[in-house]
Formats: sequence, C-alpha cells, structure tokens
Amino acid sequence: MDENAIRRLLRKQSGVVSRRQVLEHGGSDDDIERLLRRRLWARVHRGVYVDHTGPLIWDQRAWAAVLFYAPAVLSGRSALRAHRIRVVPAIAPDREPIEIAVASGRRVGRTRGVQVQRLSGLASFAESNGRPPRLRLEDAVLLTASAAPREDAAVAVLADACQEGRTTADRLAAALTKHPRLRHRRLLSAVLGDVRAGVRSPLERRYLVHVERAHALPRASRQSRAAGPVFRDVRYAGQHLVVELDGRLAHDRTEARWADLDRDLAAAATGDITVRITWGQVLEPCRLAAGVARVLISRGWSGRPVGCGPDCPAANIGDLPAPGAGRSPSSTD
Repeated sequence: MDENAIRRLLRKQSGVVSRRQVLEHGGSDDDIERLLRRRLWARVHRGVYVDHTGPLIWDQRAWAAVLFYAPAVLSGRSALRAHRIRVVPAIAPDREPIEIAVASGRRVGRTRGVQVQRLSGLASFAESNGRPPRLRLEDAVLLTASAAPREDAAVAVLADACQEGRTTADRLAAALTKHPRLRHRRLLSAVLGDVRAGVRSPLERRYLVHVERAHALPRASRQSRAAGPVFRDVRYAGQHLVVELDGRLAHDRTEARWADLDRDLAAAATGDITVRITWGQVLEPCRLAAGVARVLISRGWSGRPVGCGPDCPAANIGDLPAPGAGRSPSSTD
C-alpha cells in the first residue's frame, strides 16, 4: 500500500477514505482490517473509513456520504453549507442529515444519516473538484429553495445567497433555465425578479406582494442609497415616506436600535418621515395597507388603494377626501 498517497488523500478528504481508493493505491482488505483492529481507523459506512475513533465533524460526515454513494455530490442544505452559505433554519450540524445527489436512474440503498436525491444531468450541475464535491452554488441554491415548505423560506434561500455576495439574481435566473421541471419554478422566477428589484428578505417580499401590489399602493424604490453606506428599504419619493422593514423579532443589541434611530434622524433632515414595520404588521397586510395608504394620502398621494376583497380595510380608504379638499385657504391645523 502506498502509505504516502493514502496520507495525502486523508488530508484532502478531512481524514476520510474509501475502500476503492485504498485498493487503487495498492492496498488490500487485509491492510484495512489491520488498521481497524489497531483502532487507527474506524468504519463510517460500509467501505468508508475515518482515521480516528472519535465523533465525526460535519466535513467528515459529508465526505463519508459522498464516498459511500460515489459518484455523488453534496446537494440541498449540505451543498450550501459546503459553499459557506448561511443555512436557515439553523440546525446543529451533528443532527442534520447529509444531503447528496446521484444521477437519475441509479438504484441505491439507504444509509443512516444520509438523504439521497436523484438528479437528471447531474454532471452539468456538479462541482466535482470541490472538497467535498458538491452542486454548483447557483444550482444548490435553486434546488434548496424549490424544496422549501413555504414561500418565505424559498425567498430567504435566494435572498441570503445574494445578500452574502456569493451570487446574483441574474446568475440564479440563468441557472434556472437549466431546470425546466423544477418544483415551484414559476414562484422562483417571480422571486428572482423581486430580488433584482431590490427585495432582500422574506419580510420585504411579503410587503411588496401582499401590501403594496395587492392594494395598488404607489410603486416605491427599494434599497435606494441615502448617504454613505445607508440604504432605505422602501421609499415613496413623491410623498417623502420611508418604510423600514425590520425582520428581527427584537433588537439584539442596543447599538442596533441606536443605529436605526440615527437613520431616522438622517431621513427627517431630508424631509422624509420613517415608518418602521415588523412581521406583526406585515402578517395583517390589509390593515397595514390601509395604514400606509392613510400616511401616503396625508403626504400628497392623489391615488387611492384598492381593496383585495369585500372586507378589506383598504377598500374604505377610497372614501377619504383628497389632501386639502374642503379646507378654506385660511384654515389652520
């Protein structure tokens, strides 16, 4: 057995090696059994070994799964983790199954702690020189988003990848063309359009789709630069109204709250007023649309919101007079 070659493999593969690789480098089953008896190696899966007997770290579990099902690549959340993309909801790495993809048509068995996906055209999506091999970033993002149980979760996968600077909405949209049968494809295409328009979070998408668009509020600009590194989530320029969408359930640090107040002061200095909105308001989109419409009307919007149904609170806003209507020139506030 070429021990130097095996050591190099172990260094490249986080201490994990397969029986096939040992045989390719001049080793034998007797060599493997000797290392196992001496407790220098331990068996992870049938024909896959690690060079210690303690608990496995996530990288070792990932390598073991890829080698056990070879040829295979990491997919789903496991591929995102390998690409160092934030994975939400966070699950302890030792409790999360390793997700892999193999070519469609292959018949493979199950093994504990590993989830297998069959993927047509796998070779064209694979980053085979990755350590461990994984789906290319854009394909991993799209497949993970398509498997998300809710719209919010799908948006989060796409937006997080873009927000972390690892990819762009244009690159994701180009990759989407290679997946004509992807689950929720129409939704993902629409979401990518929103991301290109500046939507950065599930909260922002809910506001855009369920509040602004559904109730015919004026079209706002998104992620517009105010000063220096400061960006406004949503700005209705004609009415000098800024809507800041805070997806956190609470401010985790006092400094974060102070920074928000500083941004509000800076907006006020330019004539803008700021309204801060959290999940509590966006989850009641009709009521929120009515409230935002009242503010917009008070600041000069000549339009009126459209109710999304007969009981929608925004429908009654249409009865309000236009700004200044019915007031004499001498009227004072």
